[in-house]
Amino acid sequence: MCGIVGYVGDNQAAPFLLEGLSKLEYRGYDSAGIAVFDGKGIRVEKSVGRLAALRDKIKDNMPVGTIGIGHTRWATHGRPSDRNAHPHTDCSGDFVIVHNGIIENYLSLKEELIETGHDFKSETDTEVVAHLLEEVYNGDFVSSVREVLRRIEGSYSLVFMSKKHPEELICTKQDNPLVIGIGEGENFIASDIPAIIARTRRTYIMNDGELAVVTKDAIKITNRAGEPVTKKVFEVNWNAEAAEKGGYEHFMLKEIHEQPKAVRDTMSQRIAKDGKSIVMKELKWDADYLNSFRKVHMVACGTAYHAALVGKFYIERLARIPVEVDVASEFRYRQPIVDESTLLIVVSQSGETSDTLAALKESKRLGAKTLALTNVVGSSIAREADQVLYTWAGPEIAVASTKAYTTQIILFFMLALYMAELKGSQTPEAVESLIGKLKEIPAQIGETLSDVEPIKTFAKQYGFNEDVFYIGRSLDYEVALEGALKLKEISYIHAEAYAAGELKHGTLALIVEGVPVIALATQKSVYEKTLSNIKEVKARDAVVIGIAAQGNTDLEKYVDHVIYIPNTDELLIPILAVVPLQLLAYYAAITRGCDVDKPRNLAKSVTVE
Repeated sequence: MCGIVGYVGDNQAAPFLLEGLSKLEYRGYDSAGIAVFDGKGIRVEKSVGRLAALRDKIKDNMPVGTIGIGHTRWATHGRPSDRNAHPHTDCSGDFVIVHNGIIENYLSLKEELIETGHDFKSETDTEVVAHLLEEVYNGDFVSSVREVLRRIEGSYSLVFMSKKHPEELICTKQDNPLVIGIGEGENFIASDIPAIIARTRRTYIMNDGELAVVTKDAIKITNRAGEPVTKKVFEVNWNAEAAEKGGYEHFMLKEIHEQPKAVRDTMSQRIAKDGKSIVMKELKWDADYLNSFRKVHMVACGTAYHAALVGKFYIERLARIPVEVDVASEFRYRQPIVDESTLLIVVSQSGETSDTLAALKESKRLGAKTLALTNVVGSSIAREADQVLYTWAGPEIAVASTKAYTTQIILFFMLALYMAELKGSQTPEAVESLIGKLKEIPAQIGETLSDVEPIKTFAKQYGFNEDVFYIGRSLDYEVALEGALKLKEISYIHAEAYAAGELKHGTLALIVEGVPVIALATQKSVYEKTLSNIKEVKARDAVVIGIAAQGNTDLEKYVDHVIYIPNTDELLIPILAVVPLQLLAYYAAITRGCDVDKPRNLAKSVTVE
């Protein structure tokens, strides 16, 4: 899990490498390094810590040269340290590599290479690739790299650099992202598009098994057998400023405030002009296709898993199809009952989540039809799935996901309505009414964001508590799970979410005087039962902050504080209810002085198992 960059051209490499890594630091930030060929040899500079530590180290002695590679790391093998930082070299220093992923057979390869005299300097799985290249090198850079790829197992994106071939970089990928930026008199390599959009908008998105030889004037792409591959140029249409903070203190706050636009973009072109039906041109399903499935299975991780729980509710309620939801990391290991009559839906913001990708591949092997919900065009999951629905949320930089979650829920709601229309499980009038409510959501999110002062006050008042509990029923419980995750991942407060009806079954033992309880009470169908649960925690002297729809002043009699959100259909209100929970987590983290965008021990895209 890391950020990778590469440069070859007429200009100095180091400035781009540092610039590109700064755009990818969210992908990994426990160490950073660059390697540049200076005309005589390859100079490698690396440092534990954030990219700033590397900048400080080389600011008075910047590597000089027009070809180089760089890396920011998130540790998987070996603790964060200078020696474990990438790039890694062979014994001679002739070969240098950067890597994202895991080399699964590195131990056996390492033992073999040590026996032949290789001296390893790090604890990483990655270093074995550099030594293996030295071992198999036959004078032909490309064929030697192919031999390395034949012998390693695992997931990776790799960039190879050689003192013996100082005018070219070689890159390849398997189950991890990699893009090539096309310039004039220069070309770029990166693990993600934000690293290169300031330099070029013309890219090749690499597929698994492809290998590219990149020089300043040419990009030659082949498959592993050496056969030429013709690729289309992917034009990046993101605004270059989309990867910047845009005046906000943190990317997370910026992305919270981008949600009205992100939701609007996700809805765009998917609602018929007359507002009476959902249009899913990407799917082209019919009733027979949908009726061929006995059940829907969803797999996802983290925030995407919480979105899938809401999606399950939508599809079962509206389309009347049974749905199971699994944590992707557990899915493969319980011998899931998946076959040709199963529709598997995978959810991943990045489209590169390793466990989710593995679950997708296993389900396809078992015969399931697959659908991906993702944000990244050309991502591994998008390419692997039979069909794809994009959220169109734009790049999300902060580790804590916000606009990805709301756009995933929007997309699930629209998908459920689309399925309901095909099955005839909802009347046309009901569908039209829900679409009308859906179209109001972007403005209602904006309204929710218009007054954050009460939330700031609560965060300052309760931000130093070490325990916070979230409760809710029905869809409120699903949203409570996401609220608790946001709080714990960026403020480091111990936060847990419980189905409110489960309080009597153990959780009440944790409720003591002064402990904050966030109580979601937006679901009218279970409001009285939720109110009863709120009274239970108040009877034990908890401090209760209620989340309610505007007009529900009754709740004020039973809680200490109320945060109001706009009123809408109870199916859609989770999209609004999560926003104050995101803000509460954000301002609690600010109160505690936490690094909001880069919480400890976490990275944006989990591309290793």
